[in-house]
Amino acid sequence: MFAMKKLPRSFYERRAIDVAPDLLGLLLVHESRQGTTAGIITEVEAYQGPEDKACHAYNMRRTRRNEVMYGPAGTAYVYFVYGMHYCFNIVVANEGLPHAVLVRSIEPLMGEGLMLERRKGRLPLATGPARLCQAMAIGKEQNGSDLVIGNLYLAQPPQTEGANGQFLIVQTPRIGIDYAGEARDFLWRFVLKPKA
Repeated sequence: MFAMKKLPRSFYERRAIDVAPDLLGLLLVHESRQGTTAGIITEVEAYQGPEDKACHAYNMRRTRRNEVMYGPAGTAYVYFVYGMHYCFNIVVANEGLPHAVLVRSIEPLMGEGLMLERRKGRLPLATGPARLCQAMAIGKEQNGSDLVIGNLYLAQPPQTEGANGQFLIVQTPRIGIDYAGEARDFLWRFVLKPKA
């Protein structure tokens, strides 16, 4: 196993729209009691509370569910959807300003066997936010956890040299937010694609 250095809090202390593309190519790591799983982040979506109708904290709405979004940058925001799935988000920006980035997909790099076991043999392992959370054992227990000092964190991958030359970042509208008025057209989804 290679050494993994956690990202500092200062990395997260920027607007969601600025942090989101910088997450692509980084490692998402979870050191759980069952073992360590890790993957390269390949798809994210930015959400910026005050002005973003697709965000849980649009117009500074504050609820028990989204309270974590108002906390310090570098905190995990994990919520339950459709009565069956978890979604993992990273709280960013300044404390009190509800910005977050949804991590939608990773490319497994470590602990694939454990991911496969958690997914009961179903593929793909971690494409899509619900599959990602199941494969990485991210649930309500991780909501509010500190990504800077905890066992769920982001790190630089072991080899970053040449990565930018092999991949490009594609921007698109976000997925599943048809209700969000003009916000549904914001190009706030970022996807890491191999160059043809």
